[in-house]
Amino acid sequence: MSNKNFLMLHSDSSFSQDHIRNLQFKEDFTFLDAYDLPSYDSSEHICMVVSGLTDQEFLYREKEIIREFLNQGKVLLFSGHLFREWLPGAQAFVPKSIRNYQDYVVSIAQPHPIFEGVLTEDMTYRKGVSGFFARGHHPLPIGAEGLLSLPGGELITYIDRVSTKGTIIVHSGNDLLSYNDQSTASRIGAQLIAWILEEHSRITERGVHS
Repeated sequence: MSNKNFLMLHSDSSFSQDHIRNLQFKEDFTFLDAYDLPSYDSSEHICMVVSGLTDQEFLYREKEIIREFLNQGKVLLFSGHLFREWLPGAQAFVPKSIRNYQDYVVSIAQPHPIFEGVLTEDMTYRKGVSGFFARGHHPLPIGAEGLLSLPGGELITYIDRVSTKGTIIVHSGNDLLSYNDQSTASRIGAQLIAWILEEHSRITERGVHS
């Protein structure tokens, strides 16, 4: 058994393997082929990380495993576009109507430690191109906390502490752990991991969300 705090599901595609090889925080993670989830004991981990490349039809079939994990007071991080109802409280991805590149500009809806010290332009642009960070949103569950938004007010990153006994982080774009360039966006991964550890401690101390 592993004593690593984070469990990352992957689809064993070439994109997933590239992501694993390039991930800054490999030492913190156990990597699991998503199709092995039903036979895997995930209880030792505090956070499950799911990317948009993972088979969502499979996740839908196994959605009770995910709900059970969260109801143990755990954390789940999803980055991508939801199109199946496997994640508690979450709704399907809504693409942004785009007129020009400025429709992708990211704003801080609410300051949060995950994005502390991160310039919004470094989230909006990657190698001078906008749209990589988010191209739409997921409607928020009632009571969820929105962190980042697009120009129309669409909340692209949120924290949901109401749909389960755990905490769900949903980001409607690229994996938040993948920003390892020379910009301030490279702060996101380490700050996100630190916040998840603190969040799990808070859940454990309270037993359930207050």
